[in-house]
Amino acid sequence: MLEAILIDLFSLPSNLQNNIQVLLHNTLEAIEKCSAIHAPCVYVMCCQRQGSKRKGEQEFLLAALRGFQSLKKRLEVVCAQTTAAALYTIKQRLDEKDLSIIKVILPTLRKDLMKVYIDHLFTAVYQFEFEDLQVISDSENLQISEHQHEGQILPSQDVALIRSEIQMYLESLPSLKGELTILRSSLIPDDIFLHGFTTRTGGISYIPTLSSCNLFSSSKRRDPQVVVKENLRRLANVAGFNPETFHRVKVDHANAVCIMGKIEPDDYDGIVTDQKGVTLAAPGADCIPVLFADPVRRACGAAHSGWKGTLLGVSMATVNAMVSEYGCNVKDILVVLGPSVGPCCYKLPHESAKEFHRIDPKCVRLFDSANPYIDIRRATRILLERGGILPENIQDDSITDQNQNITFCTACHPDKFYSHFRDGTNFGTQIGFISIKD
Repeated sequence: MLEAILIDLFSLPSNLQNNIQVLLHNTLEAIEKCSAIHAPCVYVMCCQRQGSKRKGEQEFLLAALRGFQSLKKRLEVVCAQTTAAALYTIKQRLDEKDLSIIKVILPTLRKDLMKVYIDHLFTAVYQFEFEDLQVISDSENLQISEHQHEGQILPSQDVALIRSEIQMYLESLPSLKGELTILRSSLIPDDIFLHGFTTRTGGISYIPTLSSCNLFSSSKRRDPQVVVKENLRRLANVAGFNPETFHRVKVDHANAVCIMGKIEPDDYDGIVTDQKGVTLAAPGADCIPVLFADPVRRACGAAHSGWKGTLLGVSMATVNAMVSEYGCNVKDILVVLGPSVGPCCYKLPHESAKEFHRIDPKCVRLFDSANPYIDIRRATRILLERGGILPENIQDDSITDQNQNITFCTACHPDKFYSHFRDGTNFGTQIGFISIKD
């Protein structure tokens, strides 16, 4: 069922500016007739000329809204200097109301452009349909039939301009929820490696469960890739790495490892390199972002270890890749477990809990219950030690109680971290990252 309508008046031909009130009135009249039972929210998008006052622009358009009482409370005029700014503002309104099914009424000439904006600013969560705006003047019919644009591809330079406009707008937005904060481990030598674990502050993601420094985009969530990219740019600026040489694991909840410089697997939860200036990263929103550093052979790695990956040994698979590819000695490798869900909060069905109980009974609390509490960090640590990593070379603050706490429980700290377990399907993601300094 249609939930919202967007009327695009942003770039009408100059000879129609004087008729904009009539055009809007006619369009709203048609919407009102078709929406007697379920009335969608209506957003009117128009251009705010540089130097003009927003209030004046809105009052001019609002004159066309008189008489539409059924739409009055659900209608908003959004004026902005760029299409990116106007559309992003409307996206915020949609997200506030959790709306996803949208009809866009616009001039045919704007349709291809609008689709590019939508592809960049929205995800697959949203459903769009398009309808031609009946743009007719007294002197000529300006409505252009659909077949004239059918099959045409927008020129690459136009797409590049749209991307640039979106990027510039997002860069202009203020950071939310305070300054960008990075947690660092004292175990990893900072004269050789650049590393850290992100928290949720200092980005531009505004949806509550994603706010504000979300660093992962998914077709199932409402944060588009361009917003995640801007959050990453801000992180890179603070942390001091190059976002153009940033590589994040392709999460599969398994144990495959990517060797930088070799053929990249379709999916992998571990990644290693000995190249300077290349930043590796692993996401986590309850799953453990694990960082690996060998200061002797100057190699590093990152792994994403959820409960499935932990049981499959993804952390030791990453260690083994560093040993086989770069000649690392397992006793030289340092491992830091990042913020992740603790045994205080995390439950699994009894059948899955059995696997952790086999690793060590201490990895499971209330084992006889239907959904025991699981300690994936302890299990990861035990498997690493069995694989030859020295106990003193593993930082897991929940066990070792080191001075600088890194391994917070993500579910227990909503002010600091995202949590899938706590927040549901539209959750945000933090990362652990590491690189070898030039």
